[in-house]
Amino acid sequence: MSIEIEKMVFNEDGLIPAVVQDEQTGQVLMLAYMNKQAVEKTIETEETWFYSRSRQELWNKGATSGNRQQVRQLSLDCDHDSILVQVTPRGPACHTGETSCFYNHSLAEESNRKIVYELVEEIRHRKENPVEDSYTAYLFREGIDKVLKKIGEESSEVIIGAKNEDKQELTSELADLAYHTLVLMEIAGLDIHDVKQELVQRRTKGEGD
Repeated sequence: MSIEIEKMVFNEDGLIPAVVQDEQTGQVLMLAYMNKQAVEKTIETEETWFYSRSRQELWNKGATSGNRQQVRQLSLDCDHDSILVQVTPRGPACHTGETSCFYNHSLAEESNRKIVYELVEEIRHRKENPVEDSYTAYLFREGIDKVLKKIGEESSEVIIGAKNEDKQELTSELADLAYHTLVLMEIAGLDIHDVKQELVQRRTKGEGD
């Protein structure tokens, strides 16, 4: 987590705005301010620290609520006067209980960028809280062999949709395949991050160019 604090441009109050972003989903979680000490403690502890302008003191996000933020990467903007903090959140960022402080929307439809992560959470919730008429719970009851069979069926239907040159059919079948793959990942104890990391490693090695 290397960053040159000497190059950071703090304002007249010794502060720099910090945009906090979910490293996995890309969702902007909050905007806060850091002084030099907060930046140093963030780097040292790999948790977010900020400076409260109202209380005029340092604060560690989640120290009271438990909703801590594990820092993955710090990035300065081109003018070095604002900082992007990418984190793995351990709970809601907003004091209202919302995932993000930016939950008031207008002008545009709700973003679909979080849908895969939301689906993963729903699948995990259904595994831990099964109900009789839930298809997801049914798959977990039947076990891995049933899920593998469904993945085989959905893969065949993806091929048929592609051969038919029917974009809507192909889109639907790919969505079915993705869903059943996520169920398999939950059964196998895999996370989306695991797959992403494998792709990163392959790219680093120059595979799949």
